[in-house]
Amino acid sequence: MMCEMATLFTNAWAGSMIDRLNKRKLMIYLDIYRALFIAVLPLLSSIWLIYVIVFCISMASAIYEPTAMTYMTKLITPEKRQRFNSLRSLINSGAFVIGPAIAGVLLMISTTGFAIYINAIALFVSGMITLLMPNLEKDFLSDESNNKLSLTLLKKDWITVLHFSRHYVYIVFIYFLFHGMMVLATAMDSLELSFAKEVLLLSDSRYGFLVSIAGAGIIVGAIVNTIFTKKLIPSFLIGIGSLFISIGYMIYAFSNHFIIAAIGFFILSFAMAFANTGFYTFYQNNIPVDIMGRVGSIYELLIAILTILATILFGVATHFISIQVVVIIGVFVMLLITIVLCAFNLLPSKAKLYSAQSLDSKEI
Repeated sequence: MMCEMATLFTNAWAGSMIDRLNKRKLMIYLDIYRALFIAVLPLLSSIWLIYVIVFCISMASAIYEPTAMTYMTKLITPEKRQRFNSLRSLINSGAFVIGPAIAGVLLMISTTGFAIYINAIALFVSGMITLLMPNLEKDFLSDESNNKLSLTLLKKDWITVLHFSRHYVYIVFIYFLFHGMMVLATAMDSLELSFAKEVLLLSDSRYGFLVSIAGAGIIVGAIVNTIFTKKLIPSFLIGIGSLFISIGYMIYAFSNHFIIAAIGFFILSFAMAFANTGFYTFYQNNIPVDIMGRVGSIYELLIAILTILATILFGVATHFISIQVVVIIGVFVMLLITIVLCAFNLLPSKAKLYSAQSLDSKEI
């Protein structure tokens, strides 16, 4: 919930800043900022002060994500984006599995503080590596670069996003259907441990093994996706990938045994790489890059609100009905969303929106 709360505090104005600043420099500053704040954590003794610092780090991360997305979109040509996104998914998948393993080893051979300092150093190194990346906006000077961040400017930018949304309803519809699925996934994941303990009756070690199976599914899916990415189109990746994510959750929701739950976890994790690759490619090709920071930030703000509400709703519901029933209801809603998403993705009349041709803001 910390990430979503941080998004509420930043994304209403962050997009206006992102689109008017040098993206590479902003990413470097945010990496160093996060590294310094993380390095401070082991020195703190107050739990509330730790929460404040973590919240500040989460705010920086909330700004970093749309900044990085905009920079990557500018850097990678349209015809190479799907391949790039598949490789990005593979790297993220590896980090998802290897990261906790490295953290575990560090905790075994040293202290928690040492592991935190390694994390801070990694972010600092990330900033230094970003310094070596091309400065795509070195000779670019926006007409709006001298505009100071103000309520008037924010209102103007919100109107720009609203104008885009009204003109490209299909793009917005696909965006929120996909993220609707992810919101439900987040809400159900918040009940994952309780589900494993109360429904599947798993021990801590068995639950850890279940999570490891999900990690294996992510890596295998990312590898297969990388191999076949040139033969698959984004509409297929989004539609079929999302559908199999909901099928995986369906198997998991109705499971009463470890093996069945493991199969569900593997399927949904396997499909995640395909869905994400397709969606990122669709997003990069259909959101004009010069307003991508504003569009992405404001849309993510709405998604954060939905995520918080869904997580609270699912948590409250478990006090009145069983956890398994709550998860099953969530899965059926997810299945409905993904069926609609798949149907709209595969419409022949919308095929051009899944091509490698980018949408220019001048077309708005």
